[in-house]
Formats: sequence, structure tokens, C-alpha cells
Amino acid sequence: MLLQVKNLTAGYGKNEVLRDLSISVNSADVIALIGPNGAGKSTVLKSIVGLTNIARGEILFKNRDISGLPTHSLLEEGIGFVPQGRLIFPTLTVLENLEMGGYLIDYKETLDRNLENVFKHFPVLKRKIKLQAGMLSGGEQQMLAIGRSLMMTPELLMLDEPSLGLSPKITTELFEKLMEINQSGTTLLIVEQNIRLVLRYANKGFLLAAGELKFAGTSEELSDEKLMREAYLI
Repeated sequence: MLLQVKNLTAGYGKNEVLRDLSISVNSADVIALIGPNGAGKSTVLKSIVGLTNIARGEILFKNRDISGLPTHSLLEEGIGFVPQGRLIFPTLTVLENLEMGGYLIDYKETLDRNLENVFKHFPVLKRKIKLQAGMLSGGEQQMLAIGRSLMMTPELLMLDEPSLGLSPKITTELFEKLMEINQSGTTLLIVEQNIRLVLRYANKGFLLAAGELKFAGTSEELSDEKLMREAYLI
């Protein structure tokens, strides 16, 4: 088991968003984390990377409890996170943004190798390597945000609403790139409001509502129309 969240109760300040939540992720999985607005999906990801207050429960990564580790340490543990809204550095170049993603890497050879790996997945970034990131299109900025997270070669890459603000065509292209990344050995945990899209690519998923796990199953099981209606997703 790569990731286990056990009986997690967490939130912000005294506000509990997640209650007694348990999910698990195997290596090489593509996991969809779905649910209506306010279900707590983003809070799951933020809890894993240490950005919430955890009242109870455990978060295990490769059987090690990481719930007390600082966020920056999780990069070295093998966890990458692409937050909602991309959050690139718009005045820095594409190359500088990517180098920021690899700032913990001490060896130039490793940094160069990881850069080439990013460019293998996103060749457009290599073509625009000297351009300021703010000049990129929305899709290219999302690719840059993902590429920046790939600079530390994570075993688990978590993405919060990767399709937000993108056209259907660019969204499909982006998800195809994510599948390439998964096939290269990176496990994916994706929060996504475009339910039908993410279930097309995921092999398993978790349905949340009001901070609790309502259903866990295969993407086919989660695509059930009756289940979706009951969850107010369609």
C-alpha cells in the first residue's frame, strides 16, 4: 500500500471538515476523489501535505506516519502536489519555475535529467523555456505547474481540479499527459469536478459528501447514474 489515510478527522482551526475518513491508494493507481462542492475533497489533499489541523487519525505513506512532517519534507518523501489555480510564478521564466520545483536537488546532473523528463511529457515547455510563465496559455500554465511538481520525481502526484478554467479540448490533452505520467510509474490522486472525464481515466475512486466517505469502488461502479443522482453530482 502506497498511501493510507486512517480515521482522519481534520479541518481548519476549530472547523472540522473531514470526519473519520479512511482511504487507501496502491502504487500505480489512478484515483479519482469526487463529490459535491464542500465535500472536503481538497481538504483531503491538503491534509496529506500538512496544510490542515489534524484532530485524529493517521496518514501513512509507504507504511510511515507522515502526519507530523512539515510540508517541504514531503517532497523528499516522494509526494507531489499541484494545488487548485496552478500558482506558478508568472514573472519567472518557464525554466526558472521548473528549477524552483527542483530547488532541493543538489546535483546538476540530477536536475538536468529531471528537466528532460518534464520536457519529455510536455515538449511545449521546452519550446518556451525562456518565456515568462505569465505569457503562457492556461493549459500551458497547468502543464508547467505539473512539470514543476515532477521535478522531484514523486511516487505520488496529487492534483486539485487540474481541468479548472480549461477548454474541453485542452482538458482532454492534459489528462492524456497525466496518463503518460502514470504509465511512467507515478501514482495519481486527482480531485476533479468533471466527474465523467476523471472516471474515464481513473481505475478507482472515492465519493465524499459532507466530509465523509460515502462510496469506494471502481470507476465503473462510481459511474452508476443512480449513485451520481443521490450524491447530487448530476
